Amino acid sequence: MKTLKPKKLILSTLGLLIPLVFTTLKVNAGSFGAEIFCTMRDGGNDHESSWDAAYTYIKKQKGGFFKVSPKQAAAQITESVIRDRETFSYCVEYLDKLHPNRQLIREIELEEKRKEKEAQDRENKRKKLERELEETNEGISEEFTDETLDRYSY
Repeated sequence: MKTLKPKKLILSTLGLLIPLVFTTLKVNAGSFGAEIFCTMRDGGNDHESSWDAAYTYIKKQKGGFFKVSPKQAAAQITESVIRDRETFSYCVEYLDKLHPNRQLIREIELEEKRKEKEAQDRENKRKKLERELEETNEGISEEFTDETLDRYSY
């Protein structure tokens, strides 16, 4: 029983330290990603190239099984800029490009849903008209036999 205690102590210590190391790496990656983004923007680069450089760095530093989404990376950059305002005071004006207009995105999504619904309604109307036409044609064919349609039958 005495040999289990050191193993438990080592495992519990590792269990506590490993998440701290990964959290520190994540914070450092976001902070340096913010530094890359802000320095490039301040240097006159456009948003896309600055964003691509910062996002690539954050993805590379994160590693692991799960990848960092663009929204997460943008949040990390924003968080780093806000947390260290004195260092990144020149960068606050560029943060709006990291988070696109959510109202505009919602309006675009609603417009797409409306167009899909209209297309579905048109398709349903077309199918309904086809069924009615088939029913009408079936009724006509039942009224007239081959004999009544034969023009040479006297």
